Amino acid sequence: MGKLTWNSFTKKIYIHTSAKNLYKLWATSEGITSWFLREATYKNSRGGIKKQSEYIEKGDSYVWKWHNWDGEEEGTVLEANGENYLEISFESSKVSVSLEEKNNITIVTLKQFSIPEDDKSKLQIHYGCSNGWTFWLTNLKAFIEHGILLNEVEINLKENDLAGYEFVNM
Repeated sequence: MGKLTWNSFTKKIYIHTSAKNLYKLWATSEGITSWFLREATYKNSRGGIKKQSEYIEKGDSYVWKWHNWDGEEEGTVLEANGENYLEISFESSKVSVSLEEKNNITIVTLKQFSIPEDDKSKLQIHYGCSNGWTFWLTNLKAFIEHGILLNEVEINLKENDLAGYEFVNM
């Protein structure tokens, strides 16, 4: 077993669908807002806004907005092969998603890496994002395999200052 560190973590989950289907759900605004975000805007390297169904490409930029959180995340698409791998800048670190098909099932491997090792980053990025991605990968599986979303979109959880640390379906 590899050594656990503060500068990276890996999350994996098997999902009963094709890599092609999963890639669309990660790599288009239309896809990622169906199970993860309230809003996602992608711009190409020339600054033009991409269509909802258009795949991201290396050099694109993004702005993400969540349900139940007023903040937004801005970043860059570092890699996107159009099939089974993408990498983005995220929370002063990087996130990669790889998709590997095996016997009509796809294993999703999410890695967050290049995480700064100061105390704030250990709490907010390593701990916070690690917990967050565990939920969101589970939400993706529930969405694909059972047609349901586990995240809260009807109740305003933002009124609770600790909502992001206490609610598992933020």
